[in-house]
Amino acid sequence: MSHPATPNGNRPRHPRPRYARLLAPALLLALTACTAAPRADAAPATAPQLTGPLCAALPTGTEPGNPTFLAGQPADQALRWIPTLTTFEAALRTSGVLTDVPAGTGVTILAPSDDAFAAKFSEDNWDDLMTHHADELRTLLKAHLIAGTHPIGDLVTAGTATTLDGTTVTVTRTGPTARLADRADAVCADYQATNARIHIINAVLGPLPTTANDSDHRAH
Repeated sequence: MSHPATPNGNRPRHPRPRYARLLAPALLLALTACTAAPRADAAPATAPQLTGPLCAALPTGTEPGNPTFLAGQPADQALRWIPTLTTFEAALRTSGVLTDVPAGTGVTILAPSDDAFAAKFSEDNWDDLMTHHADELRTLLKAHLIAGTHPIGDLVTAGTATTLDGTTVTVTRTGPTARLADRADAVCADYQATNARIHIINAVLGPLPTTANDSDHRAH
């Protein structure tokens, strides 16, 4: 079909529909936002600086479970990648105690090593605690959780910290790391995870009695 000529001899131009004119800038803005916004769980550009004598024996560089990778993981997932925390991680998962951390505060985790649990509890005692005494287990684990994400240096500066079971523990400097409750040393401190700090310690906190004996072989 022919179009009538305009006074200047050109065919009339059909303007783009109004929605098309609005869509192009909006689409460009959306694409820019998607490419520019960082991921919420992105790991820091540099590896967290860990301190303590155990750190050299734990994954580094590009090894699975290295500190940079863990910094982008939720706390419960990060704990699974640290090879010396299998007992503590299983207890946290079984108890569900991390859900008791106040929302929005983050958490500092004082995580006893497998060796620490082996030195504290007999196998029978620990198995009984895990399977038949949920409330007692949760109380024990809360003695290792602090609301907020606190580097080990900040805990030392404060001098004390209150755990989720309501206990106030002293924190003092010992060489490059710290001693907690005059009982446990931070043997690899300052792992980072999403909204969490993880400090590996070499003794179990809390009031439960020691039941380990020479026949136990759970240490790693």
